[in-house]
Amino acid sequence: MTSLHVEMLAADAAEPITSAGNAQLGIAVLAGIAVIVLLITKLKLHAFLALTIGSLALGAFAGAPLAKAVESFTKGLGSTVAGVGVLIALGAILGKLLADSGGADQIVDTILARAGGRAMPWAMVLIASVIGLPLFFEVGIVLLIPVVLLVAKRGDHSLMRIGIPALAGLSVMHGLIPPHPGPLVAIDALGANLGVTLALGVLVAIPTVIIAGPVFSRYAARWVDVPVPEHMLFSTGGSPQAPAQRASEELERRPGFGATVATVLLPVVLMLGKALVDIVVDDPGNHVQRVTDVIGSPLIALLAAVLVGLLTLGRAAGFTRERLSSTVETSLAPIAGVLLIVGAGGGFKQTLIDAGVGRMVLEFSENWSIPALLLAWLIAVAIRLATGSATVATISAAGLVAPLAADMSTTHAALLVLAIGAGSLFFSHVNDAGFWLVKEYFGMNVGQTVKTWSVMETIISVVGIVMVLLLSLVL
Repeated sequence: MTSLHVEMLAADAAEPITSAGNAQLGIAVLAGIAVIVLLITKLKLHAFLALTIGSLALGAFAGAPLAKAVESFTKGLGSTVAGVGVLIALGAILGKLLADSGGADQIVDTILARAGGRAMPWAMVLIASVIGLPLFFEVGIVLLIPVVLLVAKRGDHSLMRIGIPALAGLSVMHGLIPPHPGPLVAIDALGANLGVTLALGVLVAIPTVIIAGPVFSRYAARWVDVPVPEHMLFSTGGSPQAPAQRASEELERRPGFGATVATVLLPVVLMLGKALVDIVVDDPGNHVQRVTDVIGSPLIALLAAVLVGLLTLGRAAGFTRERLSSTVETSLAPIAGVLLIVGAGGGFKQTLIDAGVGRMVLEFSENWSIPALLLAWLIAVAIRLATGSATVATISAAGLVAPLAADMSTTHAALLVLAIGAGSLFFSHVNDAGFWLVKEYFGMNVGQTVKTWSVMETIISVVGIVMVLLLSLVL
């Protein structure tokens, strides 16, 4: 289970940091978000500082002691960085190795040669969906970003036309398809059948990812036209006058396509193997499962890919030990700001949770007399908007509507899981660490991120629940 799940369980067991009523708490949430948006958009304050100040403002508006608000913020920042910080760092190292060795260029050349301009968004959404099946969203992001940026740069494509399909593929897999933690927890809470949920999840995911990915990317590219951020390209041969020069142009040789793809897919294979063993064996005492639980964890899988990449990418390109050391060192500097912003986003989210926002939303939803599938979706949407965490939204909503699944058929229980998963992805905004991750990697401002990433997440959520409701009519 992810650190977010552990964090959610810990938050459930703790008392809220304030005794504010629902009205005051609701106003505090709106005020905290408004402070963050105004500091970033009007005063041009760095997002890390804005999120820190906004978290403290939320606590103050909610009537919480300052010490408690600080404690919640630092706890959330620490747990978020602990959960994704090392993964981002390892992904950055792997991305730097891919770029400097010419391996990423090899992948890009192959993709560009086999997929034309119009087919490129479809190729990206397919790649992202396959890679995103066993990967946590953050891991998929750090693995795909080098390819997305280089495909856009080398092929002279709009960054949004290429990036949105990749993000859509990763996000849909994260919210709807087991073995991701959110869907697995919901399946367990509702007593749904995993195989049926997986099959129906694929049916829902296919049209959802097409509409939110290649189709929506046409409009996103018109709304937001941003250049590829040069500092994220990790190009070693470039200069301010020629930043797009290929790293591999300086090299006498570069890794083969097979070795490059195998290195990139190594963590995917390890994590997918762990997921399959967990599903098939389901015995914590089994030795095979114990081994796969270790080597298939995101940390070990990415670390293994980096170590293998030092040989299959770096050494294959003729790098000396000193060059390899320099490559690793220079890969970490560009992600310092990303780590701080993502961590601060996690701190703001934890402040919301500890203030009792999740409980407030659940109380409001108890007496809603609407269909169970739509109710589950709305509850997940409300918690997602309030806390910024898809996993927290999924777990909370599943716990609330679990009694409704007792009398449901196998297929409808599975659809209830998918309705919750769709709701958990609704409108990612400033309290979601993923929002800041996408913003920084793609070099956008807050408004541009809302027009692209936030709208894309909303499309996934809305199309997802529409597909679930349509399936409920025929199954």
